[in-house]
Amino acid sequence: MSANLTAGTKADPQAGPPSGSERGLARLILDGLRGNMRQYGMLIALGLIVALFAVWTGGDLLLPRNVSNLVLQNSYILILAIGMMIVIIAGHIDLSVGSLTAFVGAVAAVLMVEHKLAWPLAVVLVLLLGAAAGAMQGFFIAYLGIPSFIVTLAGMLLFRGLTEIFLKGQTIGPFPDGLQTVSNGFLPEVGPSTNYHNLTLLLGLALMVFVVWQEVRDRRRQQEHALTASPPILFALKLGALIAAVLVFTLLLASYKGAPVVLLILAALLVAFGHVMRNAVIGRHVYAIGGNLPAAKLSGVKDKKVTFLVFLNMGMLAALAGLVFAARFNAASPKAGINFELEAIAASFIGGASMSGGVGTVLGAIIGGLVLGVLNNGMNLVGIGTDWQQVIKGLVLLAAVGFDVWNKRKAGS
Repeated sequence: MSANLTAGTKADPQAGPPSGSERGLARLILDGLRGNMRQYGMLIALGLIVALFAVWTGGDLLLPRNVSNLVLQNSYILILAIGMMIVIIAGHIDLSVGSLTAFVGAVAAVLMVEHKLAWPLAVVLVLLLGAAAGAMQGFFIAYLGIPSFIVTLAGMLLFRGLTEIFLKGQTIGPFPDGLQTVSNGFLPEVGPSTNYHNLTLLLGLALMVFVVWQEVRDRRRQQEHALTASPPILFALKLGALIAAVLVFTLLLASYKGAPVVLLILAALLVAFGHVMRNAVIGRHVYAIGGNLPAAKLSGVKDKKVTFLVFLNMGMLAALAGLVFAARFNAASPKAGINFELEAIAASFIGGASMSGGVGTVLGAIIGGLVLGVLNNGMNLVGIGTDWQQVIKGLVLLAAVGFDVWNKRKAGS
């Protein structure tokens, strides 16, 4: 009997690897995280950063008023990050978006303040102006073959100079109340009087239902196409974490003034561009030309048209960000938009974009922007100086890009 016990404890060299049920819960979770590191890495990092500053600030980070301010303060960067992520996925870069946001704000101020043009009409005109500016740059890049770095660097100088010309070195304001509401306003209160903002609670519930439906649908699609899906336990944990995050975020907003109007704009952009990049033909073509341009051309992808549309879209989103920024500060300034392009690029890379193109998601851009926003807000609350803030953000960006390089090398080995 002793011999049998001894034999039973020795490893059998002929035995295969242990089954999933034998590895246990911890091993399943670790395996799932390794297989989906790009997908979960920044979500986990964002949660850790929020938890760190929530403790460090004594809970001030998660005060309802501060959460609302966090959304308002970072709305224009998040809008830019969505467009920049798509540009980077296509294998390009855009250095002009900060100057373009300033130029659009300047034109909007001249139209609304000096010429008294109705603000809805002025908004349409400046959005078309942004699209035209992006189309101009897209033409030089796509059809003349000039590198995007050079074209958008020239655009950065061009739009900054035009901003100075339009504003004549002065700050112009204030903007109409209707436009200010779009950038700084909150949804109206409806229904009976409660301790929470009722409309925000309803929107939060709808968002939770949408998140569950989206995740379940994506998992079923992966299984139908024989793609590797995350383990059921990890999927359930992810779903629970997402629902909890949406619930906490909703309650925080609902206990103050409700959801900001600009948050609805961000949500609409996230859903629309997320759907386009995941399901539409143009979205797949963007990934194709960024991932492997020669192969995309051989497959019949019209790479020049796609590149042109990518920059047209970036110009329109830059115009929208310019309107939101100008309306938030109720004035157009010659110094507006400085370093916005760097913030948008950093948000994209922190959110999972790859230097080589072909990789990234719209949701990742939002997560990357929130990482930067929480860092900025948290460091301000604890009194860290702007010099050290730049150092820390630089290290975070370097770590994100380094992780991307390490992940590729590991996958190729």
